Amino acid sequence: MIRRWTLLALLLISPWAGAVQAGPAALPADSVYRTALTLRDQRGLPFTLESLRGHPLIVSMIYASCKDACPMTVEAIKRIRTAVKERTGRAAPPVVLVSFDPARDTVGALAMMASMHHVAAPTWRLARPERGDVRAFAATLGVSYRMRPNGDFSHNIAIVLLDADGRIAATTSEVGALDSGFVARVAHAAAH
Repeated sequence: MIRRWTLLALLLISPWAGAVQAGPAALPADSVYRTALTLRDQRGLPFTLESLRGHPLIVSMIYASCKDACPMTVEAIKRIRTAVKERTGRAAPPVVLVSFDPARDTVGALAMMASMHHVAAPTWRLARPERGDVRAFAATLGVSYRMRPNGDFSHNIAIVLLDADGRIAATTSEVGALDSGFVARVAHAAAH
């Protein structure tokens, strides 16, 4: 009995007494992850933006039936990731491409797009919004889009590097030649 009381007394006066295991720190005010958005990827797996917290990430917006800008965006990100690997010897951050056409971008359509571009999960997640404000997410990234009468979309391109807390660290709209400044920022993120 004395042993138990002694052990209890030691635990109470130890430096760990009363320590509360802290949860994750609050998201910064400028975090993209503050946008309430639930997504489903090309494998049919649901996830939230906030679940991506903890490591840098490359994000952009697409729609699967796009014939011009979206395929160029995917290929540009592939080149960026290759340049980062060559520069640092490390893998570039993973990629999340969010659709702004959830009505037509089914899981199957996104899986087909991933297959056509030879990109695969978990490194590449092509996702459709299930719940939340995709327009707010797009605006945060600097993407604007509108549907044309023929069902296609008019949209700009933004390839965005997010830091581990979902803050925008760098942005490019260059899909022709590599944006060396953007590649350098992604390489720095990959190395740290």
